[in-house]
Order: sequence, then structure tokens, then C-alpha cells
Amino acid sequence: MTTVNEDTESQEEKSQLSVPSTSISLTATTSAYQLVSEIPTEESQKFDLSAHVWSDEDNEDILETPNKDGPKYEAPHERPIWANKTEYLLAQVGFSVGLSTIWRFPYLCFHNGGGSFLIIYILMMFLVGIPLLFLEMAAGQRMRQGSIGVWKVISPWIGGVGYTSFMVCIIVGLYYSVLMAWNLFYLVQSFQSPLPWLLCPLSKNSSIDSECARTSPTTYFWYRKVLKATDEIEIDGKPVMHLSASVLVIWLIICISMIKGPKSTGKMLYISVLLPYIILFSLLIRSLTMKGAYFGLKNLLAAKVPALYSVEVWRRTGNQLFLSLGPGFGSFTAISSYIPRSNNCVIDAYAVAFLNLLVSLTTTVFVFAVMGHLATKNNEKCYLMNAEKVMDLVTAQVLPPEAHPPDSLYHDPSAIYPKWLNNLPEHIKSRILPNLTDCDLSKELNKVMIGPGVVIVTFSDIVSLFSGPTFWSIVTFLLLVNLGLSTVIGIIQGIITPLQDTFSSLREHSKLLTVGVCVPMFLGSLLFVRPSGSYYVNLLDDYWVSLPLFFIVILETIAMAWIYGARRFLTDLSIMMGHPISPIYRWLWCFLSPFVLLVLFLSTLIHLSVKEITYLAWDSRISHEVTRIYPSWAKALLIFLVVITVLPVPVYFFYTVIIRVASPVSMSHNTAIITFQPEAKGDSPKVGPRLQRDKSKTPAAVYGLWVRSLEERVHRGWDRGLKKAGTADASASSSEILKSPLTPVAMVCTGLHTLVACPGRPSPPPSARRSDRSCPDARVSGGNLGVQDALTLGGKGRPPSRVAKRQRLEQKSGGPSGPLSAPPLASPLFPLFLSSTRPRMAPTWRQRLPTAGDGAEAGRVGM
Repeated sequence: MTTVNEDTESQEEKSQLSVPSTSISLTATTSAYQLVSEIPTEESQKFDLSAHVWSDEDNEDILETPNKDGPKYEAPHERPIWANKTEYLLAQVGFSVGLSTIWRFPYLCFHNGGGSFLIIYILMMFLVGIPLLFLEMAAGQRMRQGSIGVWKVISPWIGGVGYTSFMVCIIVGLYYSVLMAWNLFYLVQSFQSPLPWLLCPLSKNSSIDSECARTSPTTYFWYRKVLKATDEIEIDGKPVMHLSASVLVIWLIICISMIKGPKSTGKMLYISVLLPYIILFSLLIRSLTMKGAYFGLKNLLAAKVPALYSVEVWRRTGNQLFLSLGPGFGSFTAISSYIPRSNNCVIDAYAVAFLNLLVSLTTTVFVFAVMGHLATKNNEKCYLMNAEKVMDLVTAQVLPPEAHPPDSLYHDPSAIYPKWLNNLPEHIKSRILPNLTDCDLSKELNKVMIGPGVVIVTFSDIVSLFSGPTFWSIVTFLLLVNLGLSTVIGIIQGIITPLQDTFSSLREHSKLLTVGVCVPMFLGSLLFVRPSGSYYVNLLDDYWVSLPLFFIVILETIAMAWIYGARRFLTDLSIMMGHPISPIYRWLWCFLSPFVLLVLFLSTLIHLSVKEITYLAWDSRISHEVTRIYPSWAKALLIFLVVITVLPVPVYFFYTVIIRVASPVSMSHNTAIITFQPEAKGDSPKVGPRLQRDKSKTPAAVYGLWVRSLEERVHRGWDRGLKKAGTADASASSSEILKSPLTPVAMVCTGLHTLVACPGRPSPPPSARRSDRSCPDARVSGGNLGVQDALTLGGKGRPPSRVAKRQRLEQKSGGPSGPLSAPPLASPLFPLFLSSTRPRMAPTWRQRLPTAGDGAEAGRVGM
């Protein structure tokens, strides 16, 4: 017989939504057997076994401690939550809709089949994109932790994927803030008329700058005035001062927005998320009124059927989908960890995906309308140039006077020029055509859609087409700054939340932590504001970021679908949200999503391996953009960054293996050690079962309170299950059932009162019976979750060696030596009872114990 020292304290029940979960390792040491087990619990010591599994009346119970004289333990800082659902959705949508949505989507749509691209994108969004958003949101909402903690809980073997997401957020945050700084500088420069990029600057002798004269003013302003770009990536220099100041302002805004956590962030999101939609709608209305907008939209809707069969088109579409929606960063998980668990994250996933698609389509319509106008304008210039050539030939008497263009041609060249040319006599027309330039509207659209290689230059060109360009320039770049700001806030949330979950003390110093993150990020961003910094931004954004993101999402899907279990996760969510979830997500997570992601990952890897990686650079000798190949050291840098970001996954895997080998039973996270001590001998008064606290860890009262709560719930759940099933012997005592020597059984009933009846127990009506493998000759009735959600320990046919071992232990402790029987759950012998039935009961225990409160892992007894 053993005794256990126990130090407990009473706790007032707190809201389940405000405390993160952890697990506590239990070490039981006896003279005959040493057992190490892992019991789930919560840091706050609110031992609600599962508030979503047990009924509401169970959750109202308050566990009292038998010893009120023990040392007090302060509950950890409560987890903050979003003020309302609107702020939460704004945070999710703001992170998802970023700068890549504004230009990449229209560009890819034009060059990859138009309407065919839209069909492929929407199909992949439903089959892969939305399930992945749902997975990340549900994981954060269920586990109440950031990316690092969530994936450690789901599977310690791939716990490193959270660290990979963390590192990706850091690197992307460094260069993404520079993209915002560029737009902020343009916004500041927009408060003047005329706009500085519409005219070439004058040189010292009051003549137009020769370098600007050889190119367009917008391109010259971008490379020479904004970036002060070098001709090659190898040429370096000091950080550009005005860009450094812009980056500083950006990080100050981010720091102020996030310094008070979700409370301050939510208020900022009302501006940074809602304002861009108002601006975008205004730009859309303005663009649709422009001449030539219809031609641009007609090309948008024209579907090219061969694109549907192109592997390259599917690869580009998949890349755009994941880069636009943003899974893999851990930001969705972090943002969702601050929302109540009862929130319907399925609807949230659809809302975020549809709003992202709506913004993409709105931007695409806007861009195609404006580009259609620009193509029409350029085509009219071509008509007028041809008309002037004909007039010159008529003046030189090379052509007859009948070939002279009409004077009304200048009022509407698009309508009058084709009619005039087609109505010319054939002999005159044959003499005119060799001297004219071929004016094709479709070719002009291709030229303007290829346009400058940089998005920001394209937008500066677009605003110059509007009347009142100063106003529209302010509006456009305000749109881009706010879109980037909400995205960076989501990225930084993916950094701060895992730090607070990993180091809980940082939650009490959230302001200091926010400043401590933003300051190093600002200093790191200065690397990208040097004269060659834009070439490094292109290297990371075009070639690096997609590989680790695909790697992360593949591991997340496999971990949730095949390690934690898609069926189990959906059951958790069904109980959590109070309604069933379609099983289609299980098939998508298990089969379709991993397959599509793996194909995209391999195709991207092959694409980068086979083709040269290039960047668009400025050549000051010819004053034009040129395509250059990245040097070999840049390729080595790219490989190094890919390896260093995915390295935490294998490192943590081997760390887990080493820990399991060194201590094969007790492998847990944030553990507290509880040790069973032998009972005091002699005349010393006997003390009831108590737990000895390891003062260097969390209170040892965890196990005692958890066991008492479990035993009470087993009793109540069993009795209610019998009554609900309508058995003949509904008054049977649960205590007698648990202690019966006939067939020892310990059964945990869920909140839906699933009843598992083994031989010798009160059985349900024959119409409600069905077999269950976990208990020989078992019969099940009641409840919606079925037998897999109940915990059944026991059965018949135990190995004789186990029975003999158990009897020897009982004889030593003065207990009964008859048939093997289960002690009360609160008894310290209960783990030994489990160990004696190890072959049959351990797997059932590990797989079926409901989660404990905020605990993410099922309870397990390691044996």
C-alpha cells in the first residue's frame, strides 16, 4: 500500500475561453512497480474534464480542496479575446487580403487563360483553399494557442512545424514592411501638383534629364528617385534615407496598433481593412466609366480552353491561391486563438475566402477596365499617327487627294478611322497600307498588361489617366498602404502569440514584448532599403516564400488528418460548436489536399531547379529595365534560407525521439512532476491519499482534483446513461458497477451519454444494441457519437501473469487477493490496475479518453 502527499487549493471556476491548455506528467513510484503517466489538465487548475463533452450541469460543479492550508498558486494571466466577432473577422480578412491580391491576380488572370484561370482558381479554392483555412482556424480556436503550441499538441513528432511558421513570419515581415514603405513614400509624394512622376526633372542647365528622356517619367522616378537603384545586385550602398524614414513610420504604426493586444489591434482594423474596400469600390466605379473599359472586360471574360489542360497554368493558379489566402504563416491560428470556442469557424473560413475572392475579382475588373482604356488610348494614337502619314503623302502628291482623311477623325478615331480606311478604293488602299503602322487593339492590350515590371510603377501610370490625378493618387496609395498594414499586423500576430504561449510570463508584459519584436524587425528591414535592396525583395518574394509555405501546409494537413485523426478532430469540433460538421472535410484533409499540395510543392521545386532565376534590374546606360540572372551566391542564399526555415521540423523530430528513448513513458510539454511516496510506517497516524508537490513545478493538486472530478462524472454519467437508455435496472449503483469483481470496468460517459454495457452489466433494449470491439460482447445504446467516444477499460481473458502480479501486490498491501478488481478511480492504485491490464486497456485509454477542458490531447496513461 502506498500513500501520496497532496497539496491542493480551491479554485473558482473561470471561463474556459480565457486559459490556455497544457499537460501534466504524473510519476507514480511504488515498491513493486514504477509507472509514468501523462494526464491532461489546465494551467489555471480548473479541472473541468471537458466542458464540451460533459453536460452543462456537470460544468457548474466547483471542486473543493481538502487542504486549504497549502501554499497558494496564482493562476496565469488570462488569455485576451477579441472585443466582438466583427474585429475578429476584420483581422482574418485583413491578413488574407494583401498587396499580392491587388496585382498578381489580374496579371495571372490575363496571361493564363482569362476566364479559364478564374474557373481553376474557384475550383481549387473550394476543394483545397477553404478546407485549409478551416483547418488552421479550427486548430487555433480549439487549442487556444499559437502556431508553435498547436502543432506540438497535435503531434510532438512534427512540433517543429510551428517553429518553421514562426521563422517564415519573421522573414516575410522584414521585407513586407519595405513594400509598405515604398507605398507610403508614394503617398507622401502625392500631396503635390503636378505629381513628381508625371514629368521628367530638369538638369542643372534647365534641360530635361537625358536619362529620363530615354524612358518614361514613372519608370525613371521609381528607379532613380525612390530606390536609387544600382545596375546589379552585386553593387551595394548605404540605406536610402527617405526609405529608412518610411520604414520607421510603418513600424511605429504597427507597434502602436498592437501594443495592447487584440483590443487595440481591433480598433485599428476598422480603418486599415474597411477603408480599402471603400476606396476600391470608388476606383471600380470610376474605371467602368472610362472609354475602352468594355474592351478590357471582354478580354477578361474570354476563356481559353487549352489553359484548362495546362499543368503550368494549374501550378501558377495554385501558387497564387495559397499566397493570396495566406495559410502556413500561423497567423490564422494565432488570430483564432483569441475567439470563443463556440464560434462557427466553418462560416468564418468561407467568409474569408469569399471576401478574398471578391477583392481579387473587383481588382481584376478595375485593372482590366483601366488597361482596356489605356490600350484604346494607345490605339487611337496609332490611328492618328497613320492619319498624319497619309496627310503628308497627300501633301507630297504621292497619294491622290481622295486619300485625305476626314476632319472628323480627330473627334472619335476609334470609330471613324476603321470606316474611312475600309471605304477607300482598292487601288488607293493598296498604296496606303505599306506606309501605315498596324494598329491592333488586342496587341496594345498585351503591351500595357506586360507594362512595367514593378506593380507600383503600373499604379502610378494608372492614376495619371484619371482627371484630377493628385486626388486619385492619394486615394490609390492610401489603399495600398492600408492593405499592407493589415497584412503585416497579421504576420506580427503570428510572431507575438507563439512567444506568449511558449513563455507565459510574457503575457503579463505584452507591451514590452510588442516593442521588443517591432524594434529588431525595424532594424532587420533596413537591409532591404539599400540601393540593391529591391533585388533581394524580389528574390524572397518570387522564389523563396512559396517553398516553405507549401512544406508547412503539407505537414499541417498530414498531422491533423493522419496523426491526430481527421475523424477525431471533426468530433472535437462538433462537440465544441454544438452542431455536426460535414464529413466531406475529412476526405478533403486526408486525400485531396495532401495530394494537391504535394504536386504543387514538387512542381514548384522542379520549376526552380530547371529554370534560371532572374530579376528585373535598371540599366542606367540605356535607361531601361533589363532582365538579369541572379549570381550563384544569390542561389546559395536562396537554398540556405529554404533549408534554415524547414530545419526546425527534423530537429524537433529527433529531439522528440531522443526524449522518448531517454524517458519512453513521460514525454509531455510544460509538465509538473507528481510522485507517489510510500506510506509512513510505525504508529504515525494514517493520512488519506495525498499528492506530494514538486515546488519547482505547477501544483501537484492537479491529479487529485482531476481524479475526483473524473470519478464523480463517471458515476453521474453512468446513472444518467442507464436512465436515458431505459434499462430495466436503471437504479443500479455506479459504485457497485465500478467495483464489481465480475468484470472490472471503468467507463467515462460523454455529454451525450453514450452507454457501453459489458457482460454482467445492465444492458439496453435489443433494438438499440450493436457490437463494439473495445469490449468483448459489448452492447451500445444512446448518444449520437457512438461507441468510439466512450472510454471502456476491462473485459475478460486477462493474461494470467498480470493477474498473478496484481494478486501479489494486493497481498503485500493487505488488500483482497481474490479475483482482479478495479479500485476506486481516486485511489493511487488505479494506475497500477491499469498497468495490470496493459495489453487490453492501454490502447483504449489512449485513444478514447475525452479531452480535459482546454487540453488538446486525449488523456493517456503511459505504460
